[in-house]
Amino acid sequence: MKNAFSDKASIIARQMLAEPGRKWVLRDFVGGNGLSLGMAQGVLAALQDMGCLERLKKGPHSYAGLVDAELLVSEWVKAYKFSMNAVYTYYTPHGDFLKRFKAAVPGDKYALTLHSGANLRTGYVKIEDPYIYLRLGNWPQELPRLREKLELKKLAQGGNVHLVRPFYKSVIFPARREVKGFSVVSDLQLYLDLYNFQPRGREHAQYLKETLLRKGEPLA
Repeated sequence: MKNAFSDKASIIARQMLAEPGRKWVLRDFVGGNGLSLGMAQGVLAALQDMGCLERLKKGPHSYAGLVDAELLVSEWVKAYKFSMNAVYTYYTPHGDFLKRFKAAVPGDKYALTLHSGANLRTGYVKIEDPYIYLRLGNWPQELPRLREKLELKKLAQGGNVHLVRPFYKSVIFPARREVKGFSVVSDLQLYLDLYNFQPRGREHAQYLKETLLRKGEPLA
């Protein structure tokens, strides 16, 4: 079975969750986003096997449709954990670190996640340590320069700033948006990252989901 929740493969689930009532054909997923026809076919088959979607085969009028978004997300959090990302932890003495960070790094090069990103949407869990996805062209060269620029220190153990090299490198940054002046990952990615994260990740994920439901917004 094709892993429907790997980096590029997850584009299909993300698109379906963003437009849950749409009828999809294969060509909707193939092309500019880097998905091959074979990958798209494999992912749709995997999602169908899970019971998340139905596929109607009517020759040129064939299409696929999402039938259980709740099931899709619940299967996804079984397959993905935030620990699949690479996290680099440092220490800053600056209480206004995020303000300094935003002034030093362009918005299209970073995205907040976990509590630090979700709090901008919910204000629910006040945990100060920021987790920040970075888009760097050359991590071994650019990360040390960024650390120096931001005055980040490497401790023998622990720290209060977490810079993240994403597992979902193809999809994190195209889906980011600005929230209260900061670049933040999508609501769906916030939910996925939080769900298996400690402390209080699942609690915050559920609160975010309920907040979106009250607003009539999809988890996407």
